[in-house]
Amino acid sequence: MDFYVTAFELIDLRSFSNLWFWIMLAVFWSTASHYVLGVPFDMVARAAKYGGQAEQDLEDLVRINSNRLTYIADEAGTWLTVFAAFLVTALVMTGFFYGVEFCQALSLILVPMLIVFAISIYNARRAQGQQGDDLRRILRRHRIVVQLIGMLSILVSSMWGMYVNITTGVL
Repeated sequence: MDFYVTAFELIDLRSFSNLWFWIMLAVFWSTASHYVLGVPFDMVARAAKYGGQAEQDLEDLVRINSNRLTYIADEAGTWLTVFAAFLVTALVMTGFFYGVEFCQALSLILVPMLIVFAISIYNARRAQGQQGDDLRRILRRHRIVVQLIGMLSILVSSMWGMYVNITTGVL
């Protein structure tokens, strides 16, 4: 019994005081802002700079990924929406109504990511059939919106995490 008490005192299993939560949050948002509609953003810059084959590669990759996203939304959109609504409701209720810190942390990651997913589907529909400057403009604006959502999400997560850590009274 003493081993478990010592181990759990040494390893903090609370979400907002755990370094791994913050690393995961940073990785989620850096990945979401780097892969715009599933396309690495450096391809957008390369296509604008060099054109030619880089431009064709960008258009092909955007076409493939936007067709994939719109197909998923068209075929399973209703079920994905129902499942996401159930999951978000369960996480938010368990986290903020019942006070489970792990569910609070998951909610603060998942809810903004679902918003980004919805915006990605919208922009995937807009990107279909676009080429050149128009396509790159859609991708750049999408990236800026994702970065703004990410900054707001990190701000809210850090403020809530500080509030939870202060009110819990770890020290």
